[in-house]
Amino acid sequence: MTDSSANALTNALALEAGANAYLAFWSGLTPLTLDRLETVTTDEVHFKDPFNDVVGREGFRAVLAHMFENTKTPTTTILHWGWGGPTVVLARWRFSAVIPVLGNWRVEGMSDIRLGPDGRVVSHMDHYDAAEQVYARLPGLGGLLGLSRRRMSATVRPGRISKR
Repeated sequence: MTDSSANALTNALALEAGANAYLAFWSGLTPLTLDRLETVTTDEVHFKDPFNDVVGREGFRAVLAHMFENTKTPTTTILHWGWGGPTVVLARWRFSAVIPVLGNWRVEGMSDIRLGPDGRVVSHMDHYDAAEQVYARLPGLGGLLGLSRRRMSATVRPGRISKR
């Protein structure tokens, strides 16, 4: 094996180990495991979802701490994942929690996770339909969004398309 082949194999193993460690971090995330964030992310990790956009591990930790302070029994289940490129992990997940006043909550989405050469996460971008999975379930706002959606969506019937 040449030096470049050995280096490529070492890098691939680091990326595989990093991906597995990060996804396991999410699957087992509790307030007690939050300190593991340091081992699976870089100092300048960028985290973005429909409600947050932070750069730096401490900002990311603050987002997660906020989640624990404002929900009960938050759980992330990794449904499946794969490689989207040499350093890109794409993960499909389900998040569930109990939110005071609103009750049981479930959101499904996809994450675009970028790994550094050492396998630690440099970027984590969450994608999900916040309008359907969050805003539409809020009292008051949900009714307005439902009305808007019904007025803007097409009604499809065999042989024709019409507006509602």
